[in-house]
Amino acid sequence: MNDIRIRNATLEDAKQILDIYAYYVEHTAITFEYDVPTLANFQNRMENIMQRYPYLVIEKEGEIQGYAYAGPFKERDAYDWSCETTIYLDPAVQKCGLGRKLYKELEKRLQDMGILNLYACIAYPVVEDKYLNKNSAEFHAHLGFKKAGTFHQCGYKFGHWYDMIWMEKIIGLHEKEQPSVKF
Repeated sequence: MNDIRIRNATLEDAKQILDIYAYYVEHTAITFEYDVPTLANFQNRMENIMQRYPYLVIEKEGEIQGYAYAGPFKERDAYDWSCETTIYLDPAVQKCGLGRKLYKELEKRLQDMGILNLYACIAYPVVEDKYLNKNSAEFHAHLGFKKAGTFHQCGYKFGHWYDMIWMEKIIGLHEKEQPSVKF
């Protein structure tokens, strides 16, 4: 792939990133959010994440094709070595290898910080339909994530009930005297 670049997102990228996310809100059950956030709300979300965690975009020929970020798994200090990961790609570039490149870079940066456990919260269909398939779970499994648990029929969108699964990937050693995470 020519002219692929992964870089830190900026608040100036928020409009393009939100355009990607809006597709998933309006047309899929991949996110359980019903309404597209306002640009100001989305920028606020980005700003809060960027205070401690990587927020990345992948560009092809100068255009943002997707984004990925990490956030806290839980808000207690004992969870500092764990985080939740998120990725969204422009639907036109799925299954082209960009998601793998982007997630690998996110994983590297998290590992460099001292993060040990990655978690992904994934909407999961009991039966695939036009709003949700198993692609996200399969993508994560392909990258080494393993299913850790299922919440049954916990999300309702577009007149359908969906499960949510948690997948995890361990990327570091758990020591008796664990060094602090470098936020």
